[in-house]
Amino acid sequence: MFRWGVLSTAKIGREQVLPAIADAENGVLAAVASRDPAKARALADRFGAPHAFGSYDELLASREVDGVYIPLPTAQHVEWTAKAIEAGKHVLVEKPLALDATAIEPLIALRDANKVLVCEAFMVIYHPQWMKVRELVQAGAIGRLRHVQGAFSYYNVDPSNMRNRLDLGGGALPDIGVYPVVAARFVTNKEPLRVQATVERDASFGTDVYSSVRADFGGFELSFYVSTQMAARQAMVFHGDEGFIEVASPFNAGLYDHHRVELHNRKHTEAQIFRFPGTQQYRLEVETFARAAQSGEKGEGKERVFTLEESILNQKVIDAIFRAGKKDGWETV
Repeated sequence: MFRWGVLSTAKIGREQVLPAIADAENGVLAAVASRDPAKARALADRFGAPHAFGSYDELLASREVDGVYIPLPTAQHVEWTAKAIEAGKHVLVEKPLALDATAIEPLIALRDANKVLVCEAFMVIYHPQWMKVRELVQAGAIGRLRHVQGAFSYYNVDPSNMRNRLDLGGGALPDIGVYPVVAARFVTNKEPLRVQATVERDASFGTDVYSSVRADFGGFELSFYVSTQMAARQAMVFHGDEGFIEVASPFNAGLYDHHRVELHNRKHTEAQIFRFPGTQQYRLEVETFARAAQSGEKGEGKERVFTLEESILNQKVIDAIFRAGKKDGWETV
């Protein structure tokens, strides 16, 4: 069994990833660390973890932990990922891993030197609905792909929330803008060449709260908007000359809508519906990560995980969007 440790008692860990670890067939929560020992002990007891630590360093030094999950504020991801790697731990770190692609590069050398697995936690790539979309597009089910359209928004104006704190790495693009980008890249195996963008920031928070983006992939375009101050919505559409694919709840399936993919024909007179009820994408994520960490295998044909090399490519797109938001016209990725 893969023995997990978690750094912090963050909400996404409490509500999504730790329950997934508890349900996983090949893993167990061994330890929780928090700067507040009482919080660490309470969360450890809730999930049956035998160890609770009052500091992150103590957990990293534990021989009872094989790998760690890091849901700390974004601004601390690179620092603690590096420390975990140096401690010889496998690392699953929440997205976004970094706020600049260049910050990820040193982690690759550390990973290779310590022979550990390090992945950014994009749970969507483990969901069978996205594997189905990828299969359909690459098999030519919608003919030539011409346009991908996406949206992801929610409303949050709490000044204490990390998503609204610039010093912690908050903002719409780091938090949710990464999803339409990673989905388009995952499905098509293509990288954007250039981007255009409008980026608006909150006058008080300083964080980006709305972005409208156009990305040129050469053979097709991706357009999407994201916002942390709009009514909640998620959508992804892949549109070709022979049909189109709609993903009902692309990023939080089961919360925004059902686990459902719809394939429509050119005339919009026929549709195939693919359903994936009961899928737990976080459980699939932690189980796949644990298998890959224990086997030492990763990549196509083995365990499909999100590598640091892919993290750099995805973050380069976000970096380019921020640059594009400061100018008119195209910005090279």
